[in-house]
Amino acid sequence: MSILNGKIAIVTGASRSQGIGSAICLMLAEAGADIFFTHWSDYDKNEGIGAEEDYPNVLSNKIRELGVRCHHMEADLSESEAPTKILNCTEETLGTASILINNATYHKSVDFRNMNAEVLDRHYQINNSGTILLSTEFAKRFEVVFPGKRGGRIINFVSKGPDPNNLAYIASKGMLIAITEPLSVGLAPIGITVNSIDPGPTDSGWMDKTIKDSLSHLFPTGRVGQPEDAARLIRFLASDESHWITGQVIKSEGGYVGR
Repeated sequence: MSILNGKIAIVTGASRSQGIGSAICLMLAEAGADIFFTHWSDYDKNEGIGAEEDYPNVLSNKIRELGVRCHHMEADLSESEAPTKILNCTEETLGTASILINNATYHKSVDFRNMNAEVLDRHYQINNSGTILLSTEFAKRFEVVFPGKRGGRIINFVSKGPDPNNLAYIASKGMLIAITEPLSVGLAPIGITVNSIDPGPTDSGWMDKTIKDSLSHLFPTGRVGQPEDAARLIRFLASDESHWITGQVIKSEGGYVGR
């Protein structure tokens, strides 16, 4: 399948072999897109579920073996210059991107007793400020380079639900849900669609057997989501076939009934 031939895609947050970001990179590459991806090893080591040594280079080699170009960089979206650095590096190595997948996220479990300004600000800096400013700067550059005003894509990952132990994470993802529709209206005239995906519980490396067993019965299919499930929808939304779909928050949860 080569529905993305000639396209350049930016995928943030691809740092683990089981991650959704890695699945997206590989599926878009199989469809013909050149890939620029970001990763943040300090987060994986210190606050995430663990870093895989040299994995970005491993992933990069896998992508190139599919016959497309690839480049990657470390990026902490809490840094104010991160959006500019990401887009500059993409242009210098591959060219101007027409597809942006906002997959990178910050997550720390907190309930109302543990919530504080520092935790909330950290979620905001990465999940909201960094992600939104990357999106708007991406759009500004797209408008200049692609005067034909078509083919641009911004796709966010969002979450929701009643989990009282994920207040900061769900609140920050709620902001991305809120901005999806107005940003799509603002960017439609320059040829960019904006959509968000809620993939539901996905086995991206953080689930142990107990968690998977407890969640599986909440899916009509009897299994939890896999990274490839989300990546398939991303591939469609990144393609020309999705040009009439914008401003949507799409539940791609396999019928999950847990919320």
